[in-house]
Amino acid sequence: MRLRATIPNFTAETTQGRIKFYDWLGDSWAMLFSHPADFTPVCTTELGRIAVHDHEFKKRGVKVIAHSCDKLRSHTDWVNDIKSYCRDIPGDFPYPIIGDEKRELAVLLDMIDEDRKDNEEAALTVRALYIIGPDKKL
Repeated sequence: MRLRATIPNFTAETTQGRIKFYDWLGDSWAMLFSHPADFTPVCTTELGRIAVHDHEFKKRGVKVIAHSCDKLRSHTDWVNDIKSYCRDIPGDFPYPIIGDEKRELAVLLDMIDEDRKDNEEAALTVRALYIIGPDKKL
């Protein structure tokens, strides 16, 4: 993805249910970011700290959504682990995590090398962070 590129309208399964990206985004800004793997120390702290500060994003009209190639069930279990580590997350986990075990969205968003997408051991998303405007542009 290049700056000013339009983010495609995708459908995804998340920890908060199925979304159609443009419907989910509405007229808001979004921060879509990827992490390599669930249950890793760095990713746990990254997603946990973003969850703690989610209210700051909301105050600024920014929706947060995470992505990796792990299974949705793994994400669901991991959310509980994140909450046990980051005890200052208020209430429920505040943002969805996309499950993309077939790596289709990762390829579409240039978060993974298409030639490696079928190698489960090597096919981890890069740490990418996209800021998306209400115009759906990166």
